[in-house]
Amino acid sequence: MIKQVQNGNQPIVGRLAPSPTGALHLGNARSFLLAWLSVRSRNGRLIVRMEDLDHPKVKPWAATAALDDLRWLGLDWDAGPDTDASKYIQSNRRAIYGKYLEQLLDKGLVYPCVCSRNEIENVQSAPHREDQRLIYNGTCRGRFSNWDSATAMLPDGRLPVWRFKLEKQGRSCFVDAIRGECEADYQADIGDFALARDPLGAGYTLAHVVDDYLMGVTEVLRGDDLLEATHSHIVLQQALGFPTPQYVHVPLVVAEDGRRLAKRHGDTRIAMLREKGFTPPQVIGILAWWCGWAEFGEELMPEDLLARFDLAIFIREQAVLTPQVKEYFKL
Repeated sequence: MIKQVQNGNQPIVGRLAPSPTGALHLGNARSFLLAWLSVRSRNGRLIVRMEDLDHPKVKPWAATAALDDLRWLGLDWDAGPDTDASKYIQSNRRAIYGKYLEQLLDKGLVYPCVCSRNEIENVQSAPHREDQRLIYNGTCRGRFSNWDSATAMLPDGRLPVWRFKLEKQGRSCFVDAIRGECEADYQADIGDFALARDPLGAGYTLAHVVDDYLMGVTEVLRGDDLLEATHSHIVLQQALGFPTPQYVHVPLVVAEDGRRLAKRHGDTRIAMLREKGFTPPQVIGILAWWCGWAEFGEELMPEDLLARFDLAIFIREQAVLTPQVKEYFKL
């Protein structure tokens, strides 16, 4: 069982980590509200970190818009891009990630991989969904012993992927504050996972694990779409000698068809609700209703929920964009 950070008398440190790939919607807002409540209800410290390393999808306007939406909702933080852009915007920290990639290279724990998703999929025994995690079979292990992977590029212009060489056998296990004990087989369920495509190691997996450590994060509350990936994050923490924070994976907000919120389900962007004339208490009230802490239509601000925040009575099923909610927001 993974030993997670024990806070004792140390303050809780949490984080909000928006990715500027689009506008915040009701689902994002609910997760951020929960993270805020979890930290503020215990007088902890909260940071905002802009995770902008997903280059093809990053929108130039989205980072500022995300901070504006968070402020409008009534969420505050103790440090973030507005106080120190060099520290809290990941694209400004590539050299830092490169140093930790070098540590992993020195330990023989990472290697470059040139396999495409289709090539990996073709060696699997069953078809995979587009968003499904593939378990890599290790084709490129030892393939490029003298290869300059920092400058090499595939013929179609793609950079190679850095993969973690996972040689552990047995099962990974950690305790999630909502899901309880979560297990995965190192080889069958995790495998040699991707760290980054950037030559300096500036990719989501490595960057956010490094940043959580350097920023002293003790609790990570996020959507449960990242629950399975948490095992690889913990593997990386162990390889780098980092403590494991407490994980809290909350169910997503989905449409009635069970899918993630999308344009076909109505415009649930916070910015659009603002333009329509809805107020922060109206939005926060619905987010709280989804959690089981408010009556439908009750108008609240985040601080009104501090006394109600309790994961023991939190609704643990997915929150659904029901016709009642759509009618409320005129979607």
